[in-house]
Amino acid sequence: MGFLQAILMGIVQGLSEFLPISSSAHLVFTSNFYKVFKGIEIVQTSNEEVFFDIMVHLGTLIAVLIFFRKDVIKILKAMLAALKTKDWSNNEAKLGLFIALGTILTILIAYPLNEIAEKLVYSPVIVGILLFVTGFTLLYSEYKSKKIETKKSEVNLKSSIFIGIAQGLAALPGFSRSGWTIATGLFFGLDRVTAARYSFLLSIPIILGASMVYPLVKIDISEAVQYNWTAIIAGTITSGVVGYLCIKYFMKFISKFSLALFGYYCLIMGIVTAIFFSIYS
Repeated sequence: MGFLQAILMGIVQGLSEFLPISSSAHLVFTSNFYKVFKGIEIVQTSNEEVFFDIMVHLGTLIAVLIFFRKDVIKILKAMLAALKTKDWSNNEAKLGLFIALGTILTILIAYPLNEIAEKLVYSPVIVGILLFVTGFTLLYSEYKSKKIETKKSEVNLKSSIFIGIAQGLAALPGFSRSGWTIATGLFFGLDRVTAARYSFLLSIPIILGASMVYPLVKIDISEAVQYNWTAIIAGTITSGVVGYLCIKYFMKFISKFSLALFGYYCLIMGIVTAIFFSIYS
């Protein structure tokens, strides 16, 4: 893991984690494009690369925590109050329960897919195809959303269940986590801002859990000391800074414009990368 590669991938992660274009897919593409131009075999595996992927996700987690800090504090306070009074009628308390439920469903779906997801890191052609599917999903969700006259500004039990499942499926590189969760919200009649806000809040427990559990379970300490920690830390900081700016401007964008732009981007990027890596891998 070189320093320049780490900075580049940090920028890519920060931009693509919150945009509905699949950060995991873009990390796969960036890493493998780098290998192609450096003459390194794509099949070459590296625990350092997988660990770096977790770390740059941690960077974007910090970004979303800072941006939505007021929301997070409100939800936690409301849940603590509800636990004492046993009254869960408060909207923020219910939102906290929905996030907890969505997180559980995400884990149930994502855990069995974890081994497949790790192998797909070295199969950019398949990831490109999955990104194409994400593009189609975004466009179709916008089509369905336009047919719903009255948009909802609050998540309910049914929508939280399906959004949690969607986030679980997004464990596969190419299935955008934010894209699939926001699109699912639109399918259930949420307005774009509400769907995006819930998507970002729902990402917090999962990214936090992955960034804590993975190093404890899979990282060999004797191997980890050999990692290029300067590059890893630089990439993590970069992803956090870029991620914060991305959230800020994406929330403004989505309040006025549709996801169609990102849908078309995923379609084109998916096709182009699938063709490229089918030729050069």
